[in-house]
Amino acid sequence: MKRSIKAPAKINLSLDVLGKRDDGYHEVKMVMTQVDLSDRLDIEPRDDGAVKVEMSEGFLPADHRNLAYQAAVLLKQHCNVKQGASIYIYKNIPVAAGLAGGSSDAAAALRGLNEIWGLHLPLEELAELGAVLGSDVPFCVYGGTALATGRGECIETISAPPPCWVILAKPPIGVSTGEIYKRMRMKENNEAYSDSMAAAIRDYSYRDICRSLYNALEQVTLPMYPEITQIKQRMKASGVDAALMSGSGPTVFGLVKKEAKLNRVYNALRGFCDQVYAVRLLGEKNA
Repeated sequence: MKRSIKAPAKINLSLDVLGKRDDGYHEVKMVMTQVDLSDRLDIEPRDDGAVKVEMSEGFLPADHRNLAYQAAVLLKQHCNVKQGASIYIYKNIPVAAGLAGGSSDAAAALRGLNEIWGLHLPLEELAELGAVLGSDVPFCVYGGTALATGRGECIETISAPPPCWVILAKPPIGVSTGEIYKRMRMKENNEAYSDSMAAAIRDYSYRDICRSLYNALEQVTLPMYPEITQIKQRMKASGVDAALMSGSGPTVFGLVKKEAKLNRVYNALRGFCDQVYAVRLLGEKNA
């Protein structure tokens, strides 16, 4: 039995950093949603008990450093599975981009192996396991749109936002999430931004969603990498309804309601950086 599982990218519609935790992580509150830019995992069982990962991009690790590999080993140990698995990952999501590509691959591995190995674990248990691997993995297990709290692992699913186009543009740099959080200076309280975003989505108000976009990490990442600011400015000048950096960066996304604007924005950015994508919001939770 072989299964192909999609691993969609995520964007942060809002990201508030509320304080430093005793465990070294930061307390966050954020609204995340998935977009139709996906990696694909082809998974099949192995009788020899081994876990083998191959990547479409040869420069990416396929060993213990790979989150999908870690997810497979973790699930195998958790459920005492005797079978192994071969996992081939076709990469489409840019690496080190603030789009949770690695976390989504790990979540897809958990969901796919849960099916292939006949484990029948609920999403809640898979998400709990995923939290061991990374803060974004639980959200990617559930998919859709959610308000995330804690260090990002506490997930409250909310309704899908109204449909729109999303332009993604990634400059040719990588950003270390750990380094960005290390440089973060705390403000009094940013909590209202994510609350406002969640309310805008529940009200199905595209206008209020555009008004509520916020990312506390921009204050750290943008001064370090001026090209991100340039992309954001170019997006706005070319006609997006709103623009924001996703996660710790460096990818910037712009929201576009009218398809007539889409080509103009896309072409303006294609002349500025190589990795540009025009995609739709997915928004709906995994079954």
